Amino acid sequence: MPTLRQLRVFVAVVDTGGFAAAGAALGTSQSSVSHSLATLESQVGAALVHRAPVAVTTHGARLLPYARATLAAADAFDAATPARTPTTGTIRLAVTPTAGHRLVPDLLTLWHTHAPGIRVRLLEGDDVEVAEWLATGAADAAVLVDAPAGTGPVVARDEFRAVTRTDHPLAGTAAIPLADLAEDPLLVSTAGCEPQIRELHRRAGLPYRPTQRVRELTTLMAMVDAGLGVTLMPTLAGPMLPAGLAMTPLTDTLRRVLTLGAPATRPRHPLVGRLLDLTAEHRSPDGPAGPVPA
Repeated sequence: MPTLRQLRVFVAVVDTGGFAAAGAALGTSQSSVSHSLATLESQVGAALVHRAPVAVTTHGARLLPYARATLAAADAFDAATPARTPTTGTIRLAVTPTAGHRLVPDLLTLWHTHAPGIRVRLLEGDDVEVAEWLATGAADAAVLVDAPAGTGPVVARDEFRAVTRTDHPLAGTAAIPLADLAEDPLLVSTAGCEPQIRELHRRAGLPYRPTQRVRELTTLMAMVDAGLGVTLMPTLAGPMLPAGLAMTPLTDTLRRVLTLGAPATRPRHPLVGRLLDLTAEHRSPDGPAGPVPA
């Protein structure tokens, strides 16, 4: 039976991308990390991590979610025991890039002020990755998009808008129908929001035919800034735009509700409950990151 230490080593090697880095993160030596992982691989009967370069194997990828879920449950159990006072510890928070840029700094400031003993480690991914990390135990909490009612406190609301260069004929005008952009090449980020952009096109009766699909938002904005096309982004991304880009409202937009959520299928870490309570008590969804800009 694998030990918790072996599972921590396995996850740390994958997350840090190296044996020395995993040892530093766990406060142990590189040789100890290597020995623990080798012992675990011997027990499960398969290599879990490629050594050069370090990368998870097919078997490792299959077992990794179980390792994360086991460690998350063990950490939550330890924090919930009567002998422990759950006021300090580390919580892993999964967020999307747009939420991470504007919303998360406000939340981190709030939590640090009222619960300075709780450290928050950020995991950034797209909507699907964030939900998966929360479900598998890779994350203890997450900022979720359009989660079911009652999932947790609402931390922001926003809507989708067109993003163009400031010299685009429609930049800075009143709300426009999506069809007005049909002649412009459509650029889309795959790091989140693509399902909503598909839905916007479906509602408008327009074919969804992106000219380019890139992952990084910085690359997407650079391409728009270079005049290669237009894109659609939620208003939370507004502060990320360089000076040469502008957001224009859509007449038939799509609105999002962002919620701070805990796992729905496993017990949550006690410290997550503290963060949820603080957020519900002190933060309004119409605070600094909540309202949709005019």
